[in-house]
Amino acid sequence: MTVTPALARRAWGTLETLHVTGFFAPEVNAAYDRFGVPATRAGYFAARASAFGPCAPELVVSTFYVFAPQLVRAAVPAVWDAAPPADWAAARREGVATRLHDVLGEPDVAEAVELAREACAGLTPAGRPIFAAWSAQPWPEDPLLQLWHAGLLLREHRGDGHVTALLSSGLDPVEALVTGGLASGSTDFVRTTRGWSDDEWTAGVDRLRARGLVDDDGLTEAGANLRDDVETVTDLLAMEGWVHLGEERIGRLVELVTPLRERMLDSGTLPDWIRSRG
Repeated sequence: MTVTPALARRAWGTLETLHVTGFFAPEVNAAYDRFGVPATRAGYFAARASAFGPCAPELVVSTFYVFAPQLVRAAVPAVWDAAPPADWAAARREGVATRLHDVLGEPDVAEAVELAREACAGLTPAGRPIFAAWSAQPWPEDPLLQLWHAGLLLREHRGDGHVTALLSSGLDPVEALVTGGLASGSTDFVRTTRGWSDDEWTAGVDRLRARGLVDDDGLTEAGANLRDDVETVTDLLAMEGWVHLGEERIGRLVELVTPLRERMLDSGTLPDWIRSRG
């Protein structure tokens, strides 16, 4: 039996719908608010980077890739002055657990967790800094949170590979956002959340125009092909956990998680541009 990139991507996307609740659930943001750091997206940077320990902003700028350095530096290291990394990670888990249980109830996810953890067991850390840091963290005890944590590991492993694909394509952070936003319909979201100024965004668009990758209508054929190449490389670099799990067990995992995914999509937790992709 053969695991294809398309099958692996489908399995990742199924779990990712549960994982991204950690970025959008209001309970998560409320949990961050108790630390009193007013910087934009402070909780996001602190919780996601918490596995690194009390790191410098340069590490976040490097590994998160598409965020403006000035946005990161406004939050890091102020977040570590407010609370240790473990407290930020715990706040995210608490908020996620509340949202997952409110939307999904108390489903029996034992089999899904076993399969998802087996996929994670096939992941390797070389060249994957965010995944490597999170792979050293303990698994939660709550079964739904275990499924979410598996999604986190698979997402960060894939995300590390995506940065490699962007670098090899010659797309700098702003160029990656412009082309990715045009390709996915998320331009408004990424432009307003990644911290780049209007001048920086316009300069990025101008660089892409000079390369023949965008025009007044959006991505050119060359630009669309380049984004397709980025996604292809990302898919290929994200295969190892899914190959380890195998085609039959991937299918079973997708079957088990799909009803949970659909309930999360129907809950209104996630933004429209994610829900519209189904």
